[in-house]
Amino acid sequence: MAEHTISSITIEAAPAAVMAVIADFARYPEWTGEVKEAEVLATDAEGRAERVRLVLDAGAIKDDHTLAYTWAGDEVSWTLVKSQMLRSLDGSYRLAPVDGGGRTEVTYQLAVDVKIPLLGMIKRKAEKVIIDRALAGLKKRVESADGARA
Repeated sequence: MAEHTISSITIEAAPAAVMAVIADFARYPEWTGEVKEAEVLATDAEGRAERVRLVLDAGAIKDDHTLAYTWAGDEVSWTLVKSQMLRSLDGSYRLAPVDGGGRTEVTYQLAVDVKIPLLGMIKRKAEKVIIDRALAGLKKRVESADGARA
């Protein structure tokens, strides 16, 4: 990723519990503010999502796009396959155990390019808002009783 935004948060759960919530796309509308619909289009041999269609409503930006996912240990990354509003979207969640694995540091990296012209600083601000909301939602979901059952 060339220009990107990055942020981290510590979640009071083991990496496997965090990754289970990240991998449960059907429940994204329950904890991510912007995702209104999520549909897994293809899975890999291990049953993990390879292609996911997401319907997004982030106020000014409404989009129906498909992402391709790659899973590698404690990291999942994605790239844009197709979109109405976006030129590119590359991101990743990287999980690192903390305190012997009872807690997890989650690092979210994101680079977005929209088809409409935006100043770089406005684009970075939008990325920061998306990341901060996603990390806060993920933390709340994983640490809640519902997240523990994911």
